[in-house]
Amino acid sequence: MGADRMPRAVRTAWGLLVLNTLGSAGAKTVVPLPRSLIQMVTMGALVAAFVLALTVNLRLCVRPSAFLFLLTLLLVPSVLASASLESGFGALFRCARLTLFVGTLWLLSRWWNGGTAFVRHHIRMYFLVLCSVAAGLAVSPGAALPDLYGGRLVGALWPLTPPQIGQYAAVITGLTVLLLLGRRTDRGSAALVVVPALVLLSLTHTRTATLGLIAGLGVAMGSLVLTSAAARRFFTWAVLCAAVAAVGFGSALQAWFLRGQSQENLTSLTGRAKVWDALLAAPRTASEYLFGAGLGDKSFGGLPIDNSWLAVYHEQGTTGVTLVAAMIAVLGGVALLRPPSLSRACALFLISYCAIASYTEAGLGDASPYLLHLTVAASLLAAPAAAPSLAAPGGPRRRVPRWAQSSEVT
Repeated sequence: MGADRMPRAVRTAWGLLVLNTLGSAGAKTVVPLPRSLIQMVTMGALVAAFVLALTVNLRLCVRPSAFLFLLTLLLVPSVLASASLESGFGALFRCARLTLFVGTLWLLSRWWNGGTAFVRHHIRMYFLVLCSVAAGLAVSPGAALPDLYGGRLVGALWPLTPPQIGQYAAVITGLTVLLLLGRRTDRGSAALVVVPALVLLSLTHTRTATLGLIAGLGVAMGSLVLTSAAARRFFTWAVLCAAVAAVGFGSALQAWFLRGQSQENLTSLTGRAKVWDALLAAPRTASEYLFGAGLGDKSFGGLPIDNSWLAVYHEQGTTGVTLVAAMIAVLGGVALLRPPSLSRACALFLISYCAIASYTEAGLGDASPYLLHLTVAASLLAAPAAAPSLAAPGGPRRRVPRWAQSSEVT
């Protein structure tokens, strides 16, 4: 199998995982969709993804991965805290969902080989999601830019919030730029993805996604500038364009960044800080401190937490926070130890983006797009499968130990 090819069933299973993580809460759509129907579709997609991945990997061959091992360990505090039913039966349902999600990732890990196959398909899937957003904007501009969200772009056909759309647009923009610099795609194909994605990103007025895109690309470029002339040229032009934009359009950029908010509101991160302070001040038992209160809807006191670390602390305790931090640290450490390459740059971009977004977005402790981004990073850092034979061309073949024939672990 080539580095950039994988079976259609694997691509379909990955697309179903993307569908599962789109969520069921968001803006009002042009055609009202009952939340129960959306949940049925998303959960059905997860079950179908697991069954499809199991069908295509009946031998249960998987790739060794510290990332997936730590993610599997995260199920322990999730189940222990949810079993008390403090968060209701929904907590156990979310545990079952996370278990299926992690199991599907293990089954798909067989096709991790350090290539860009998952990157390409990741871009395609989220590009299709953004196409639905653009279609909703064309069909009903009023529903896509509602006053309820301050005129920010939302999903009018599927209930997507501005931060979700901004996240998808930023991630595929960064990955496509890196593929272009690595000569894995042409300029026309890259422009077809990057230009509309940036337009949609600007319409969402999502600061986190914008900063994550800039910082993530900065980290990725830093890993390539010493070995890639194209990366050096891009970095130089990016700095020049940023300087020109700061001088010529400084007031417009500031207005876009503030979104009409006061300085006080911006300082409190649109009210998030108040929720965070209340969550940290709330009394907890020893069990809640270690394992959390169980998987919930990432809210506290009826308000969204909007911070991955505090959401994990609330739902999976300090044990969950430690495991999530270990996942990020392991991926980042492995990426930094690898020699410069396109795969390493893409992995660093995804890890950096998720780390930055974790401050104002929840999702690192449950089935979410952020875990899918980190999974793609893990696939990029996987070692290529070993050759089936160690014999020299034209020379005598000698037996290869079974452990060296494949890097898969059954």
